[in-house]
Amino acid sequence: MYNLDIATIAVIAANIIVSLKGFNDTFFFDRYKFSIGAIKSGQKERMLTSGFLHVDIAHLFFNMFTLYFFADVVIGWFGQGKFIAIYFISLLAGSLLALFFHKDEPYYSAVGASGAVTGVLYSAILLQPNDSLYLMFIPIPIPAYVLGIGYLLYSIYGMKSRLGNIGHTAHFGGAVGGYLTTLLFMPSLLGTDTLMVILLALPIILLFILAKLGKLN
Repeated sequence: MYNLDIATIAVIAANIIVSLKGFNDTFFFDRYKFSIGAIKSGQKERMLTSGFLHVDIAHLFFNMFTLYFFADVVIGWFGQGKFIAIYFISLLAGSLLALFFHKDEPYYSAVGASGAVTGVLYSAILLQPNDSLYLMFIPIPIPAYVLGIGYLLYSIYGMKSRLGNIGHTAHFGGAVGGYLTTLLFMPSLLGTDTLMVILLALPIILLFILAKLGKLN
């Protein structure tokens, strides 16, 4: 059984409270969701508040369920304060990347903790890359680093093809935030797990090469 840390409980509670408010108050939801037009007009707080809103219960549950499984790994290595820092830095990194890639789309909007949660997930994978993970309906253990790399490659594909009604850009930005913040907090990984650090950086490098070449438009 997983033991829920108070920091994880606090983050989950904040997401539930804000999301429930958004479910029942359309004005509140529209005022605090991620919106390119509104952010560019000066409402920068949306880059943070949108990360606590969700479309529906299923969206909220999936994000909090994922956080539940990976938060303890990060807290176990870094403690509560740095876990919270990784969470919020990843959230903002996801919003910043979404703003960068969609800056010319004033009607682009999004909500969800996916960027922050993906940052925690990618941090946990960087810290324990050889852990075995299972995907739903696939009873075969997958090394964490393989899942992490595959997930980011899928996110690049989703960004390029505009696949589904999913904020792939925020997911990717969150992963970048989690990756870089983890290395900032534990630079020794560059020496002790050099190969994994490089492997997990490859999708990030690929994204920016594609962006530079204009292949994501």
